[in-house]
Amino acid sequence: MTEPSAKPSVQDGLAFERPLTDLQTKIDELRKLNTGSHLELSSEIELLEERLRRQTAEVYTQLSPWERVNVARHADRPLTSDYVQMMLDDFVELHGDRVFGDDRAIVTGLATMGSHRFLLIGHRKGKTVKDRLACNFGCAHPEGYRKAMQKMRMAEKWKLPIVTFINTPGAYPGIGAEERGQAAAIATNILEMFALKVPVVCIVIGEGGSGGALGIGIGDRVGMLENSYYSVISPEGCAAILWKSGDKAPEAAEALKLTSKDLLRLGLVDKVIDEPLGGAHRDPKGAVDRVRGQIVDWLDELARIPMPELLDQRYRKFRRMGVPLSG
Repeated sequence: MTEPSAKPSVQDGLAFERPLTDLQTKIDELRKLNTGSHLELSSEIELLEERLRRQTAEVYTQLSPWERVNVARHADRPLTSDYVQMMLDDFVELHGDRVFGDDRAIVTGLATMGSHRFLLIGHRKGKTVKDRLACNFGCAHPEGYRKAMQKMRMAEKWKLPIVTFINTPGAYPGIGAEERGQAAAIATNILEMFALKVPVVCIVIGEGGSGGALGIGIGDRVGMLENSYYSVISPEGCAAILWKSGDKAPEAAEALKLTSKDLLRLGLVDKVIDEPLGGAHRDPKGAVDRVRGQIVDWLDELARIPMPELLDQRYRKFRRMGVPLSG
């Protein structure tokens, strides 16, 4: 696994980030001059860095829902593989669903992180073109969800907590996936995750699309990174259905209320995990550290709750969703 770049590349830059990218380029040029000549430019560099911090904070506090969707899809945003590499002390991948095959779009394995041991399940998108194609860009087949469920049952037997990383545009929509029971596999996971007698933590690290996300998304605590999204359908899919045009995706993103702040306000997630200034793609390690800290806090908290009470809380948590908020 290759650690992502600390800064987005120019070709991958988002439209609203271009002024920030231009300013970063100027800072880099001054740093080269400062080290390669007799000029003393430290004060100018510090001024520009402070200006960059202010502009980045201003830009990212005013992002539209559609712009946040694009941040969630950024090519340099840390993926499940990066969390495995940078967050865990040890990881042993587990393969196959014991029925059909091993879906690379979902990774499962035994993880060690400090004093905590747990089962990790996550959507895998891949970094290179070859890997992305092999992983169907994070769109899992039914065997992926069956693999996840089979490993969850194993974790329950061993009394290991479960942590899931959600990052998918949706389940794979092909004919083969439907023939092998895509809807049934996802529905089975949703049903059985309610009854797992171990703590379950779910975190949306990028895209949280439709049933493809819910297939590993039923947990005692559900969190989202600040610039991730979680929705019944992608903005493009919604726009195609309602307006017959992908050009309406920004309007669809607004209507879907899919941002982390919207979902926290509606009670659909438990916490929004703040990202480093300018998004997780600008500081992957900082983002990973924050996710790690939240996972540790939740695992410690859930370990203190008696299992019958935990199962009851999990059930009531999702039953309350969709009920109008009082006040």
